[in-house]
Parts: sequence; C-alpha cells; structure tokens
Amino acid sequence: MAVFDEKRDELERYETMMGISRGRLAVTLDSITDAMALVGQHGVYCQSQRWPGKPVMDIQMVMKSLDDAKVLIQSVMEELKQAAKR
Repeated sequence: MAVFDEKRDELERYETMMGISRGRLAVTLDSITDAMALVGQHGVYCQSQRWPGKPVMDIQMVMKSLDDAKVLIQSVMEELKQAAKR
C-alpha cells in the first residue's frame, strides 16, 4: 500500500484533526484536486476545434467525473461529521 507511505505526513495530519475516515477522505480530496489541476493544464493545450476555448470532449468528461467524485466525497465527509455530533 504505497499510498500510505507516500502520503504519510498528510494522512497523519488530517487523521489527527478529523479522525481516520474523514482524514483519509480529506487526503483523497486533495489528490483529486491535484488531478483536476493537471487535467486542466492539459486542457489548455488540447482545445476543441468544434468549440474554440473549450478543452476536447474527453478532457471535459474527465473533469466532470473528478468534480462529481469531489462532491460525493464531500457529502460523505459532511455525513460523517453530522453522525459524530449525534
């Protein structure tokens, strides 16, 4: 499980602040955000000929999927936070 070694410091910080589940989800959100930035940079160079100023369709689809994943993870984090208060 290389990810636990690679992200040890981040995991430790977030897990201490938020608990294990929410901490790991927070690190996951950071990773998704980083991926979105990389895909977004790629989209600058791969412009659609059909819609100038927009990235090609596959990059748009990847960005939407990553954004949807972030929304779902954020909803789980909020649900865990509410459950901890009960």
